[in-house]
Amino acid sequence: MASVREIRRRIRSVGATAQITRAMQMVASSKMRKAQQAAINGQPFARLLYRIQREVTRNTEVEHPLLVRREVRTRGIVLVAADKGLCGALNGNVFRVAAQYDPASTVFVTAGKRAAQFVARTGRRLLAEFEYTDTPTFAQARAIASFARDLFLKREVDEVDIVATRFVNTLTQVAVSMEFLPIGEITRLKIPGLEKVEQEIDDSECVFEPSAAGVLDFLLGHYLNFIVYQVLLNAKASEQSARMVAMKNATDNAERLIQDLSLEGNKLRQGNITQELLEIAGGQAE
Repeated sequence: MASVREIRRRIRSVGATAQITRAMQMVASSKMRKAQQAAINGQPFARLLYRIQREVTRNTEVEHPLLVRREVRTRGIVLVAADKGLCGALNGNVFRVAAQYDPASTVFVTAGKRAAQFVARTGRRLLAEFEYTDTPTFAQARAIASFARDLFLKREVDEVDIVATRFVNTLTQVAVSMEFLPIGEITRLKIPGLEKVEQEIDDSECVFEPSAAGVLDFLLGHYLNFIVYQVLLNAKASEQSARMVAMKNATDNAERLIQDLSLEGNKLRQGNITQELLEIAGGQAE
């Protein structure tokens, strides 16, 4: 059985850990609110852009390389994960989805340090590694989208999927995959603001200026950029939410452990006092 001194030392150690996790919880909580608000603010524009994209591709017969489907021999994956750990099972869930793809016919483009580490650790092919900050910018999303688009247009890959985290709420984040290229209906990954709106689309004839091809070329590039931007915002909101919850659980566990150790220490101290009193009483009786 541990001595009272050892228990007190352990209580101080656990208390110091609880202070750290509590501070990290507060920081993650602040960043989480900002990340959630950023993701929410982009939803109306994302929904409008998706509606325009679906309407343009439905109402024009102009062919575009980004719309062409071909036999999938090589698949590209844009893998989005966190830069750091301490966010529960968030990264592990994303990597579990990514691991389902055949490594022999799959190449990876990563966003986040942990994603690149996963690809290197599992022996998969990494073509490019991108970083994104706690406040993702449109320029960071555009760089990722442009690289993936070039891979598809140069026929280095026949299809591009995104594997990322869908933010549901503070307690729930779901790792899912999404078809990115060729452009079509959004399937699998339901990003808030990019839900299907087929029933709202007007089937009437549309007129494009200066030309359908020009509008389509500009629109599709911007559409891809914004899709990746929304994915990054959702991933960052998910990361901060998961980290806040993980740090809160760690803090609560540390506080319960301190209570248990304090109780154990008090019992041990009382037992020692009782033993000393018995020894004194026994000595006087002799």
